[in-house]
Amino acid sequence: MTTTSELDSATGQQAAADRAGPVRLRAEHVRLAYSELVVAEDLDFEVLDGAITAVIGPNGCGKSTLLRALGRLMRTSAGQVLLDGKRIERLPTREVAKVLGMLPQSPIAPEGLTVADLVSRGRHPHQAWYRQWSSTDQDVVAEALSWTGMLDLAERPVDRLSGGQKQRAWISMVLAQGTDLLLLDEPTTFLDLAHQVDTLDLIERLHTETGRTVVMVLHDLNLAARYAQRLVAMRDGAIVASGTPTDVLTADLLSDVFELDARVITDPVAATPLVVPVGHRHREQPPHPTST
Repeated sequence: MTTTSELDSATGQQAAADRAGPVRLRAEHVRLAYSELVVAEDLDFEVLDGAITAVIGPNGCGKSTLLRALGRLMRTSAGQVLLDGKRIERLPTREVAKVLGMLPQSPIAPEGLTVADLVSRGRHPHQAWYRQWSSTDQDVVAEALSWTGMLDLAERPVDRLSGGQKQRAWISMVLAQGTDLLLLDEPTTFLDLAHQVDTLDLIERLHTETGRTVVMVLHDLNLAARYAQRLVAMRDGAIVASGTPTDVLTADLLSDVFELDARVITDPVAATPLVVPVGHRHREQPPHPTST
């Protein structure tokens, strides 16, 4: 029987999906490869404007490779990536950087670089020989630091920050870049659970209050279901399902994509799907034969 909370969750997720705008970023029939190692073949993917999309899938399925191609960090060997309808590889780098912000997995800052200096680097696409650093740039950096709660740590070296603080510093840099389209590759990697939730709360707030479009790769299925309006599930370089978390996270998909025996229940806090792995010890055991 479907409960009221499950109906509310499904309705809310579908409403958010319906509010998403046109396609901002699109991969069409792309082939992704590292030399002779083909990761994905004839892959199609769409980023809807105004939505948070989480890409999920087992290790090695091509999630991060796809994000790198969308962010122009790697070239496709076939097919094309379109940014606002234009082939991304033909656009000037500076123009792409004004529209699209990419935060790779586990970025590293130069030793001794302060938080303020790191965030200031987000303004580089807006600099030119005729337009140097200005009070506007300073204000944008201060606003980014304020948004992420890092203003008081602006003069601290990045290498002296905690894991959660480092992630906020990097997100501040992407915000200072001034783009409305963000690609985040595993933004919660190496963070404890409290800081994972803190980081995703920040991303959700950025989306809700500033209208930014977000695509992120996540490993935690329950956090992906809670924070994303749209899930895209990948396996072996192919997209096998996309839609609302309620549509995508089913017991059958978890078995097919992750080879995971699990039950899907309703999250008692967010009313989103909650994946509960069964595990070998809790699987139903056949009854012992009775002696005659």
